Amino acid sequence: MSYIKERIQSFKHALRGIQALFRGTPNARVQLVAAVIAIILGRMFHISSGEWLAIAIVIGLVLAMEAINTALEILADYASKQEIYPAIRNAKDIAAAGVLIAALIAAAVGAIIFLPKIF
Repeated sequence: MSYIKERIQSFKHALRGIQALFRGTPNARVQLVAAVIAIILGRMFHISSGEWLAIAIVIGLVLAMEAINTALEILADYASKQEIYPAIRNAKDIAAAGVLIAALIAAAVGAIIFLPKIF
């Protein structure tokens, strides 16, 4: 297969993954709604380029962390055959903590940018 065809195939796999993420992961849908709200607020308040950059980075961070967390959970559940093993539980909890940390940082960035404009 040629290099270009391989890259196109790679993008197709990634797009299928994005579709699976949002169809199968309720938290990803919640995070997507939060991202859309942040974008709408950004447009309403005419935020600066630097503020847009911060919003874009944290949106990407949260969604990427959720994708990684979801993939890890799927693999862990498959490997453990849905049985509970302390090491797998810890790995899943730590991955979920990564999403929570990213979401808290995103919320802080949103508060720093939008609260002064709202109040």
